Amino acid sequence: MRSPFWTWASALLLLLIGLSGCTVNRDIMFKTPRDHVFDAFVDTSYRQIRIQPNDVVQFRLFANDGFKLIDLVTDGANRDAMWLNRMIFSYNVEHDGMVKLPLLGRVHLGGHTLREAEIMLEEQYERYYNKPFVQLNIVNRRVVVFPGGGGDAKVVSLENNATTLLEVLALAGGLNVRGDARQIKLFRLKPDGTRAAYVFDMSTIEGLEYGDIVMQGDDVVYVQPNPDLARGALRDISPIVTLLTSLVLVYGVVRTFQ
Repeated sequence: MRSPFWTWASALLLLLIGLSGCTVNRDIMFKTPRDHVFDAFVDTSYRQIRIQPNDVVQFRLFANDGFKLIDLVTDGANRDAMWLNRMIFSYNVEHDGMVKLPLLGRVHLGGHTLREAEIMLEEQYERYYNKPFVQLNIVNRRVVVFPGGGGDAKVVSLENNATTLLEVLALAGGLNVRGDARQIKLFRLKPDGTRAAYVFDMSTIEGLEYGDIVMQGDDVVYVQPNPDLARGALRDISPIVTLLTSLVLVYGVVRTFQ
């Protein structure tokens, strides 16, 4: 006849294994069903970054086609260099794409490339300056990258305004050993505040075209991790096996003394 202890231990083992199975691969995010329809990414060509809400834009303005800027750089005097640094100002792009600038007031820059915005501002500042020279730069762009390890992520700053998908993956350390190159997801903000979801297969040479996609601010790149069932189950069951082994030892010692 089977001992009540072994019956209880077996039931406990099955219960704990069942509970632990619910925690395997819980680190995988953004799961989609097999029949999920992703958004179609049309423009995979190299293009310039555009100004969008919540950007921080660095702004510099000089007259006479930037003659003073060139004069200060070639002069090299410390006093002039300090003065030049003070001429760099930062402005926030509001939710509607407007930016409040000196003399001009609120100007709509959202949706423009940096060069388009510079040309537009130079035309407007002609009312106040002779041959104005405008320099713009976006300083707060970043992309969140999940390389495919399940629990690892990195925030990559877009120091280059034309940083591509391949570059941000490289800056994040490349794909994790668990990463699935066939399932590289991109979540991008749309004008209405929702996110479009794209998926790219970069496991073959045909996927190289997607590597040149220019990253936008607040993009999320998520590499789907491959399921790690064996290792996850072993990690969760190990404490249970240790507990049961201890119980068996205690039970054996008690039986010996009886």
